Amino acid sequence: MPDLLKVAHDIQNFGAEGITIHPRPDERHIRYQDALDLKSVVSTEFNIEGNPIPEFIDLVLKIKPEQVTLVPDAVDAITSNAGWDAGKHGIFLKEVVDEFKRNGIRTSLFMDPVASMMEAAAATGTDRIELYTEAYAVAFEKGNKSGVLPYIEAAEMANKLGLGVNAGHDLSLYNLHYFVNEVPGVLEVSIGHALITEALYFGLQNVVSMYLQKLK
Repeated sequence: MPDLLKVAHDIQNFGAEGITIHPRPDERHIRYQDALDLKSVVSTEFNIEGNPIPEFIDLVLKIKPEQVTLVPDAVDAITSNAGWDAGKHGIFLKEVVDEFKRNGIRTSLFMDPVASMMEAAAATGTDRIELYTEAYAVAFEKGNKSGVLPYIEAAEMANKLGLGVNAGHDLSLYNLHYFVNEVPGVLEVSIGHALITEALYFGLQNVVSMYLQKLK
């Protein structure tokens, strides 16, 4: 309890436009079997995040979600803490992106807000990038709204290169509205920890509705 499949079903009924999961090799956040079971429950967009190790690639190809987000997680990382160096890992990423796209899966690369790195990301053939928003959230909490500037520059460059822009990590009811209003062309945001902790106070259905209001 709670039942994962029921929660995913309910969250979508409450208005959420997609479900994001991040199965890690040790399965501490969600199990590979959960990912398989969710395939029949997710009727909106299914986004699976993870480090493209062989086991993860096989899992995604078996499920064929609408989107896969590639994240350079170290095995011992508690949570995502850096984006890809798409120049250094470009050849590897292009091979993985090509494989997913051959199977009709939209791809996204988890990236730091560095405008100069967007060209290397585009060279992999990825459809989108997901901006890693921890630095923005930390700055915003301190009252420093200029922390959004690197994200504006990165998004503008991504848009210019034909890349879709997603965002995620440490976004919340507190800092989301300002971010999506300042950063051009944000197509989607993935929010997990904040949404669940806020739901302890407001209830899950209310929180989903509150997030949708912040995105208007």
